[in-house]
Amino acid sequence: MTNNLRQAVLDKKFLLTAEVAPPKGGNPARMIEVASKLTNRVHAVNVTDGSRAVLRMSSIAASTILLQHGIEPVCQMACRDRNCIGLQADLMGAYALGIRNVLALTGDPVKAGDHQKSKAVFELESVRLLKLISKLNSGVDFNDQAMPDDALNLFPGAAVDPQLKSWSSLQKRFEQKLEAGAQFFQSQMITDFDKLDKFMTQIASISDKPV
Repeated sequence: MTNNLRQAVLDKKFLLTAEVAPPKGGNPARMIEVASKLTNRVHAVNVTDGSRAVLRMSSIAASTILLQHGIEPVCQMACRDRNCIGLQADLMGAYALGIRNVLALTGDPVKAGDHQKSKAVFELESVRLLKLISKLNSGVDFNDQAMPDDALNLFPGAAVDPQLKSWSSLQKRFEQKLEAGAQFFQSQMITDFDKLDKFMTQIASISDKPV
């Protein structure tokens, strides 16, 4: 299966991605319309997973719909709403449906969203999720048990915030995610370009992974 994002990373190209939100309802027409306008303009389209803890269609379902329309997704996966069993099941299902790019996220707190009485899970966080993806890619599950129906071949990415106030925390998390297997990094919108330049020259430069 074609993976334009992975190939662009291997070719060390300048990467372009964009982001769409899944529908809040059962009709994906508006999402498809927005994403279709990005065809041939970006390497992949991020599909959010309950961003800001606001209810929307499953990122896996939305990513699959985009694939069916010839649009390569980066399927975001947050730890907030799933335990370890659920995360593994969804990763296997996503792979079987043709999804290859996964952005591993801890997830926004429930109190930030529209279902504040819901219970958060957070059994894992983003670094441990990246490690879990590495295990599944190697053919074993969370408990190091062999998977009889083949390993996965997911292309995992991670989030980074160059505008984080704590420089030491930023560097520590970046290095942890690198070690855990992140193959690319994505950030929120940048407004402080001095901090971005400092991050790129002093932290991101230790890695050959695209940021």
